[in-house]
Amino acid sequence: MMHSMLPMVLVMVLLIVILTIWANKLKIAYPILLVVAGLLTYFIPGLPVIKIDPDLIFFIFLPPLLFEAAWTISFKEMKKWWRIIGSFAFLVVFFSALLVALVSNQMIPGFSIALGFVLGGIVSPPDAVSTGAITKFVKIPKSTSTILEGESLLNDASSLIIFRFALVAVGTGQFIIQEAAVDFLWMLFGGVGIGILIALVFMWIHKYFSTDAPSDIALTLIEPYFMYWVAEQFHCSGVLAVVSGGLFLSARRMSYLASTSRVKGYSVWESFTFILNGMVFLLIGLELPEIVAAIKSHGIPIGTAMGYGVIVTVVLILARILSSYAAMFATVIFRPAVAHQNQFSRRRWYLPIMLGWTGMRGVVSLAAALAIPLTLPSGEPFPYRNLILFITFVVILLTLVVQGLTLPYFIKRFKIFEGLEDEEQIAQNTRLKMKVGLRQHVYQHVKSKYETEYAGHAGMEKILKHWEDQSKVQETNWMDDISKNMLFEIFQVQREYLAELNKSEEFDEELIRHQIYQIDLEEERLKAV
Repeated sequence: MMHSMLPMVLVMVLLIVILTIWANKLKIAYPILLVVAGLLTYFIPGLPVIKIDPDLIFFIFLPPLLFEAAWTISFKEMKKWWRIIGSFAFLVVFFSALLVALVSNQMIPGFSIALGFVLGGIVSPPDAVSTGAITKFVKIPKSTSTILEGESLLNDASSLIIFRFALVAVGTGQFIIQEAAVDFLWMLFGGVGIGILIALVFMWIHKYFSTDAPSDIALTLIEPYFMYWVAEQFHCSGVLAVVSGGLFLSARRMSYLASTSRVKGYSVWESFTFILNGMVFLLIGLELPEIVAAIKSHGIPIGTAMGYGVIVTVVLILARILSSYAAMFATVIFRPAVAHQNQFSRRRWYLPIMLGWTGMRGVVSLAAALAIPLTLPSGEPFPYRNLILFITFVVILLTLVVQGLTLPYFIKRFKIFEGLEDEEQIAQNTRLKMKVGLRQHVYQHVKSKYETEYAGHAGMEKILKHWEDQSKVQETNWMDDISKNMLFEIFQVQREYLAELNKSEEFDEELIRHQIYQIDLEEERLKAV
């Protein structure tokens, strides 16, 4: 079985890479092409159906994706915007799930409220990866991107809690509010506590064992799985455990990870989550033929099922836009000083529409839909499972393609962030102030060490002179595009010279490779300037 599936998996990874390269050339977000590719696989005859146990879907895909998101976001910035992030991550998600449950209950014959909440819990959370991939092609304020990232991180947890309770209600046929409230609190606080506890254990391992970069990276790869699995064993929220543990470790990374581990780990995680995201989109495409056949066998025309998906998509967009306006009016009423200083008049009215239009669904919704059990505890088939999967795919397809392709145009056309140049200038001045302060701080430190411990040392004199010169530099704008391109050309000339040198028997190849590695590091450092 493994030998037969391996070529298919390798082809899927190759396809993900090709589609991403194409997306970058077209200047569109790669999730858009991935979801379209997933749809197109439906029309390719003879492709195998890759089946994964629904119980394993969450465990394989969600922990690393959530952990990476928690690792990259700034907890400091999240605290700054905690009110709006909290309202969108919990209140808006519940409001969206409730509306989807009510509408689907009235729209789909035999579709219960509990099944409606299963669908609502799946499609209510916007996707951070999709939103980030789309907004990178337009300039948006740092505050807006922080809100979108923080909301996407936390709403995964809240929506999946709704999803979990809805599954229980469908399976048992009842929902006891008192028990649900106690379970919810245990899932919430227990999940957070277990996530932080396991994070502390792994941080201790990183700190007090002789780990190198490969060991550190391997540990980070298993940390989210441990957090998720242990929390689920105690019937807590594995999602919240991963998010809280990831945020905890991320905020303290400087204390237990060496620089080599941090630099190399970033590349490993970027590639790992990139492949996982792409695999989920293609997996749903490979399952589409079976899903469509099952829907038809239950007497539901495909056109009708697509209509359900379109209506649910409209409900989700309207719910998010209405919630955005409600948040704006609440800010104007209860915090008028903040509302007055933060918004231009045009931006104030267009921003809620923009926030509503950023609600692209993605990989978490797909993973949740695929994780619906095949049968109920009684052994009966899970009702409407394939229809829920199909509606989820339609919602993701529409939000990514329609909203994703029109969002950059919408932002530019209505000049929602027309005052962004001032924000960029402030950020540039702050960056310059940080660099100048950093150079002066290092100079004072080196000067103190030289005077007290290394007076007269030739090497220390050169280091002191270097940082003394650096501390007097107030302007860093000399590094423009022309200067960078010249330095990149120099790096390439060095590599070509070393490649020719490597043909000689006099020089050991390991020595040549080490020198090229130093040049590569210097080039990467320059790219980050």
